[in-house]
Amino acid sequence: MVPGHKWLRQLGDRVKEGIISSGGLPFEFDCIGICDGLCQGHEGMKFVLPSRELVCDSIEAMTESNRLDGLVLISSCDKIIPGQVMAAARLNLPSVVVTGGPMMPGKWREQDLTLVDMREFIGRVQSGEMTPEELAEIEQLACPGFGSCAMMGTANTMSVATEALGMSLPGTASSHAGSEEKLETGFLAGERVMKLVDLDVRTASIMTERAFENSIRVIASVGGSLNSVLHMVAIAGEAGVDISLEDFDRLSRTTPQLCKIKPSGKQTMWDFYQAGGVPAVFNRLEGLLNLEAMTVCGETVGQIARRSKVSRTDVVRSVETPYSPEGGIRILRGSLAPGGAVVKISALTQKMMSGRAPARVFDDLESAIDWIRKEDIQDPVCIVIRYEGPKGGPGMREMHMITSLIVGRGLADRVFLATDGRFSGSTRGPFIGHICPEAFDGGPIALVKDRDIIEYDVRAGAIDLDVEEEELRRRRKSWSRVEKPASGLLAKYRSLVQGADRGAVMVSRGGNSNE
Repeated sequence: MVPGHKWLRQLGDRVKEGIISSGGLPFEFDCIGICDGLCQGHEGMKFVLPSRELVCDSIEAMTESNRLDGLVLISSCDKIIPGQVMAAARLNLPSVVVTGGPMMPGKWREQDLTLVDMREFIGRVQSGEMTPEELAEIEQLACPGFGSCAMMGTANTMSVATEALGMSLPGTASSHAGSEEKLETGFLAGERVMKLVDLDVRTASIMTERAFENSIRVIASVGGSLNSVLHMVAIAGEAGVDISLEDFDRLSRTTPQLCKIKPSGKQTMWDFYQAGGVPAVFNRLEGLLNLEAMTVCGETVGQIARRSKVSRTDVVRSVETPYSPEGGIRILRGSLAPGGAVVKISALTQKMMSGRAPARVFDDLESAIDWIRKEDIQDPVCIVIRYEGPKGGPGMREMHMITSLIVGRGLADRVFLATDGRFSGSTRGPFIGHICPEAFDGGPIALVKDRDIIEYDVRAGAIDLDVEEEELRRRRKSWSRVEKPASGLLAKYRSLVQGADRGAVMVSRGGNSNE
């Protein structure tokens, strides 16, 4: 059903050949796969983040019930990759992750295209900057084949993060879908998992605290998706490693941004592949990484870094000439988000680094989209979208439909957004998400009223609601929760899910993810 997954069976066949060639017996089973791109702007998006837990749980059930000796995990898209890596951490078996690879970029009038361009062009049509005929032409060109979207969205960010964590063979994240190189990677992964089984090398010896720090630094360096914050915290929890929002902030602040892949810049994943991929980033960041961290290929990060080179210095810059001296993710705290919030600093212009504006408040995504489509916005405004967090949604929907409209209509210089929901990896602009505590839990975002002043400062790491504490206490006394209907999976998710600051993981009441 999804372009990112179209060819994974062929890739799986090569993995099985590698296992057989090394004396193993492969058994294949599938897991579900939901595409964020197909779920934008409608109720289906509520199921996307919960599906990560289903992927993890189903792999655990199949592996434990059949007493498998090792795992090769094959996936492409946004929640499937972290769900599979969570399962690998939970099961602690010899494991290798093979991500399916990006699709090639589209082309329109010499411009490289990815899905993010398509969404922003919709806003340009609405503002009269582009004709519907041009949009229809672009629609046929934006996604020319199978594979994950050709940008540094969540799918490719998590592919990069998984390789940087040491769980994929070198070069896996950037080799493209359908390529002979990717098929060879699958074969080698099949061979390698047999070696790991023979040596009894389990995931706990790979997914260490040092490895998570390496992975977060690489995410920061490539300008990766904000969704990676949720996923890395969740994966670390399964691995028994304590990773917090503060770790993301600390590591990002001390890691230079060396890449500007779409949506942060103009380059695509094909450019990143040509530059050398994750091994090239290892090479550049050698002085900042934990070089002794081991990977599934049997080499340390330091060994990979030293034997790798950067083939395109315009794509992966040096630490002396970075795009920015700091990495792409920033954690904000303040009176609006005492539990933390996240912003993608790599996708901001200098003008967007701070803002102050009156609030326009909505209790769901659809109402905010309707308003911005109709409104002639001339003055600064902070759009607040609440009750879209893990519990409030439920499901913590992405807000990419509205962020694309804001950017596409040229409003990002005077409109910023604050939400307890989340953003697509393809989002760029002054958009602050994962606000904790969420509105459903009575966080300060639940008390905001229209025309309240909200202020953020990315450099200071602050986001505040400019309302007197006494007034907030009065509002809290009369506050009543907005509880949207939920049944089935979403009702279960609401009852068990933790906050975004804990990775939005599902755990039993009173327990934790390691119990």
